Amino acid sequence: MLQAYACNHTRFFETPPDAADAVWYDLVNPSNDEIAAVEKATGLDLPSQDDVSEIENSSRLSADGKVLTMSMPVVTRTDEGLQGSACGFVLSPERLVTLRFAPSMAVDHFKETPHETGETGGAASAFIFTGLLETFVDKQADALEKLRNELDALSHQVFHHRFAVESNKADKRRNQESELQSILVTLGRAYDAISFLRDSQLGIARIAPYTQTTADWLPKSVNARLKSLTKDITSLNEFSTHLTDKVQFLLDATLGLISISQNSLIKVLTIVSIVGIPPTLIAGIYGMNFHDMPELNWTYGYPYAWGFMILSAVLPLILFRLKGWL
Repeated sequence: MLQAYACNHTRFFETPPDAADAVWYDLVNPSNDEIAAVEKATGLDLPSQDDVSEIENSSRLSADGKVLTMSMPVVTRTDEGLQGSACGFVLSPERLVTLRFAPSMAVDHFKETPHETGETGGAASAFIFTGLLETFVDKQADALEKLRNELDALSHQVFHHRFAVESNKADKRRNQESELQSILVTLGRAYDAISFLRDSQLGIARIAPYTQTTADWLPKSVNARLKSLTKDITSLNEFSTHLTDKVQFLLDATLGLISISQNSLIKVLTIVSIVGIPPTLIAGIYGMNFHDMPELNWTYGYPYAWGFMILSAVLPLILFRLKGWL
């Protein structure tokens, strides 16, 4: 999809791609014909999707005279949550071309709100480019705040569990184990989301200072905004690190609670096996049919054996209770 925009002092508006006043060309999953049309209209060479997706710094940032070609990871929201994608920028004093390969709520929001575009003929492309980066940062901050709230809720949920140890609460224990396993999945998705956001932040952290130092034609106000943007990205990176540490802490805690729950089950099985050993031994002894066994002639040998087996099973339970193991 190809959309072109022209602008006035405070707002840009959609215009035909071949219009002479077009300043910003936005390409989303573009076809070869759309790429060729933009290259013809602007005289700029556009990178391919493979070029935009490169991870080394030399491939993401390059300059040819006054034309800057840059790319960065971006975050897109899908039905399954946040996903990573790539976005390319080709910036010149007269034109800005963006190449995207997935929908972006940040770009859609940017298009719907008014932004400063400078004086007529005053490098409006740089104002649009800076506004896009600022919108990306704002949306990243919103996403991180939402993740922080979700992690706070998970933290409360994890550390307020009550594990049932009574035999009549097996269903409750199973529900708690299932809930903890669900928390593990949620933490994994949160970690993925933070990772995608951090990649995008690092991309902007490279692009903003590179643009400042390379594009000497930028208006002073744009330079000031890029400098402020760099500070914002630094704070977001620190916050992302904090959230990553919190996810790791909650992950360790959740795994620990699952381990405790499983150990409780193993303890029950161990006690059952220990309680069953003495009666089995007694039954084995009196189950032998030797001729000289005096107990064979006892009148009360059968109830005696039963009583002895029951007593041998009950005594360990009493001992475990006194020791505090039950």
